[in-house]
Amino acid sequence: MRPTTKHVSIVVPDGDCSMTNIEGTQQILLRVNGYLEEAGRSPLFAVQLVGLRSETYMKNGLFSVRPEALIEDIDHTDLIIIPSVHGDKEKILQDNQPLLSWIIRQHNKGAAVASLCIGAFLLAGTGLLDGRSCTTHWEFAEAFRKMFPSVHLVEDKIITDEHNLYTSGGAYSWLNLVLYLVEKFAGPDIAVTCSKGFQIDFQRSSQSPFIIFSGQKDHEDEVIRTAQEYIEKNIHSKISVDELASMLALGRRNLERRFKKATGNSVMEYIQRVKMEAVKKSLETSRLGVNEAMDKVGYSDPKAFRVIFKKVTGLSPMQYRNRYNRAFA
Repeated sequence: MRPTTKHVSIVVPDGDCSMTNIEGTQQILLRVNGYLEEAGRSPLFAVQLVGLRSETYMKNGLFSVRPEALIEDIDHTDLIIIPSVHGDKEKILQDNQPLLSWIIRQHNKGAAVASLCIGAFLLAGTGLLDGRSCTTHWEFAEAFRKMFPSVHLVEDKIITDEHNLYTSGGAYSWLNLVLYLVEKFAGPDIAVTCSKGFQIDFQRSSQSPFIIFSGQKDHEDEVIRTAQEYIEKNIHSKISVDELASMLALGRRNLERRFKKATGNSVMEYIQRVKMEAVKKSLETSRLGVNEAMDKVGYSDPKAFRVIFKKVTGLSPMQYRNRYNRAFA
């Protein structure tokens, strides 16, 4: 049986927070209370903005938020929501150490903790995600992996739910996580009502269709950078790992090891991602058929091509074209 009320702490960290995450989450959860009352049920969420100080300035002082309580005032909470915080991630973690300690204490007491978008950096900074899965905005995946190698990042996911810890994918996919939490705590009927009222798509489970692959080149291995550039300039050709190793005067195993270390991808994964990105551009901007777009990047087996394309994007080539090419909308 669900408790009468759940105390929700929407935290206001130091730094350039997402005002949308803070106000939007509060608005949705308070509206859930309204939906419950309209259904003859008791309100579920007692929502508070909780911060480190009585007033926090954001966006170069353009906005300020005055939390209703400070972290030292909250002895117990049931759900903590961490918004996105933009800027230097190391500095953000340093500036918010008291908040991170408070989150750890609350989680140890049984509180659920949810991070929205790049709020995952703050959640990971607590150490609570070590050895567990999480997601964040795909643009920050490489930076996240470097800062938190002990966390299993699954950047293609919209939502992760593990050990009373929740994370969401990038940008406005935070709405999907809030809706997921509504369903978990208030029930599927209220979640459906909320989905309709706020026009949040219930069906999204992956951010793969939104990922733009650009290749990790922020490394010191010049030979691997040469390999990357060769792959990107020869998307129309069939490139084998052995061919690439021979060109670079490396053994295959040495090439694979160095490539993975530098880019985070195997050689074949990188080749596939570069080719699929070129196909995506064709499907988005031209009237080429799927087979023509496939031919342009050196694929001759339609079945194998479609399997790889769906693995990368989460959609079939036709679904992708119909979603992103306005000429076919």
